[in-house]
Amino acid sequence: MTTLSSKRTTRYLLPFALIVFLGYLTVGIPLSILPLYIHDDLGFGPATVGWIIAIQSLATLMTRHAAGKITDQKGAHLATLSGASICALSALFYGISTLLVPHPLLALLVLAIGRIVLGLGESLLITGALSWSVATVGAQHAGRAMVWIGIAMFGAAGAGAPIGSMLFAHGFHAVAAISLVMAILAAVLSRTQNPVPLVEGRSLPFFNVMTLVWRQGAGLALSTMAFGVMFTFLSLYFADKAWEGSQYGLTAFGIAYIGARILFGGFPDRFGGRKVAQVTLPLQVIGLVIIWLSREPWVALVGCALLGAGYSLTFPALGVDAVRQVPSQSRGAAMGAYV
Repeated sequence: MTTLSSKRTTRYLLPFALIVFLGYLTVGIPLSILPLYIHDDLGFGPATVGWIIAIQSLATLMTRHAAGKITDQKGAHLATLSGASICALSALFYGISTLLVPHPLLALLVLAIGRIVLGLGESLLITGALSWSVATVGAQHAGRAMVWIGIAMFGAAGAGAPIGSMLFAHGFHAVAAISLVMAILAAVLSRTQNPVPLVEGRSLPFFNVMTLVWRQGAGLALSTMAFGVMFTFLSLYFADKAWEGSQYGLTAFGIAYIGARILFGGFPDRFGGRKVAQVTLPLQVIGLVIIWLSREPWVALVGCALLGAGYSLTFPALGVDAVRQVPSQSRGAAMGAYV
């Protein structure tokens, strides 16, 4: 794989990006709508909104170990396919929740189960797809692989916001139905791709992998809090100020995120992750301050875009360093631990 050209590398990576894009729409489509569904339809307050949004990420965090182990020992193909299938299952729980709206607590419980299931599905999908794509193009192109997987993830988040908004006009059950279809398409597409052989050799214990990549992972975690807060509370922030168009904040984030990756996606492989992160992290801070101090909705959208541009290359920048800390047979565990 050392002779792969840039165009050929991209051609190999595009199917994985499409799989992740379709699968991650199960995250992106409901994301901007969930706060409104929980607050307006079910009648719960902002604290409950925050916990229901966060519970997916907590489930993802708790299942990364298992996702990395499955990827290394059973294959990235199986992990990716299982992840997409489980994401489809989460959409079914969303649909069941809409049938229980007259019983808000029960509807919220089913919704929470769906969020937990989605956390597991996302964990397998992203860990598997990252490991699968890096194995396909080679570790020397790991940064580019992460760039395209990230484009798919946040492209789905950005596109999912307006899609979810349009669907929500017909009810949250429409959001659940389309999310289900997208996850099924991701599973079908993953079955068409050639699996890569498992790497021979004993993989490192997960705790050992954690000790090797914890610095990069901690940096990513702290960086991710910025857009996590924006994604969770932007719609309520706009509503509090009587502004329209909160869904376009997620779109602005996604467009800037993708644009930065397309224009500068080769920088982590070329210049090294640390140097790139020293530029992108301060840019995120600037974006957050602009959102905080905004007096007009378009100014807040500019802040969302800067936040997206800054976060865009932070993920592959720190990820390139993480991958290089571990042997290839532990790549799935490294991706799981890092992400």
